[in-house]
Amino acid sequence: MKALVNKNTGSIYQIRTEDGRTLNARLKGNYRLKNIKSTNPIAVGDVVEIEETGNQPTICHIHDRRNYFVRKPTNLSKQLHIIAANIDQIYLITTINYPVTTTTFIDRFLATAEAYRIPAAIIINKTDLHTDADRQQADILEKTYNTAGYETIRISAEKDIDLSYIHKKLQNKITLLSGHSGSGKSTIINRLLPGANQKTGQISECHNKGTHTTTYSEMLPLPYGGYIIDTPGIKGFGTFDMNSLEISHYFPEIFNTSRHCRFADCTHRNEPGCAVMEAVENHIIAETRYKSYLNILEDCFDGRYRR
Repeated sequence: MKALVNKNTGSIYQIRTEDGRTLNARLKGNYRLKNIKSTNPIAVGDVVEIEETGNQPTICHIHDRRNYFVRKPTNLSKQLHIIAANIDQIYLITTINYPVTTTTFIDRFLATAEAYRIPAAIIINKTDLHTDADRQQADILEKTYNTAGYETIRISAEKDIDLSYIHKKLQNKITLLSGHSGSGKSTIINRLLPGANQKTGQISECHNKGTHTTTYSEMLPLPYGGYIIDTPGIKGFGTFDMNSLEISHYFPEIFNTSRHCRFADCTHRNEPGCAVMEAVENHIIAETRYKSYLNILEDCFDGRYRR
């Protein structure tokens, strides 16, 4: 029987069967040994086949994924970690302050979404706390990513400001929500899905960072069709297994501009006639985006994990 994986708590998987039952299942015997190149062989959003024998169902087969979203584990493992599978879109929740979301983090996250061909957009949360300086920074962030081709949405989940627009965007879609701990992800889910009762945490006054409130990824059904995939907060985001020749493809504005470079194999670092470097100098491409591109490129050359 087919089932959808709703929650991954380590060795136990919460699944929803075709006939509407919610069950806890385990992975069958030696499945982990068969061509598994990730730290987690099964992810939230996977469609699986189960066998109902004994006291607990077992997962005996994972259907092909149409896509998945990954990150590099912080323990320097050579395996990838699958955050979720079979996703229609991703919303990265950012904050100008409380806590700060760096452009380095945003760019690495978006580059991974591009690499796995999943449409992504940016939510700028906590607008109710913005000072004049914060609003100016939000303007810069919005311009940077709009120019790169990404939609940005400003909201205040705490004050329920402009969340109605997001409601429409989520309808009949499987949407992954992610961001730093403390970015307001759980508050957003509680506003969008009354009764979800996701735990919310406090921001450390000393470090301006959030505390983890979501421990495991979980798929939550929306009353108007679709699902939200809630994920644990992410501190750093390491890219995984990117080909140095393809990294520019994951920065849309860099890729589009690179067509005008003198050399087809231009790496946009020091080559003559580089249209990308010229665009950066002329402020057509944001310098922060260009630096992020160079940092990921450097990672490919030396194999380092950057936060």
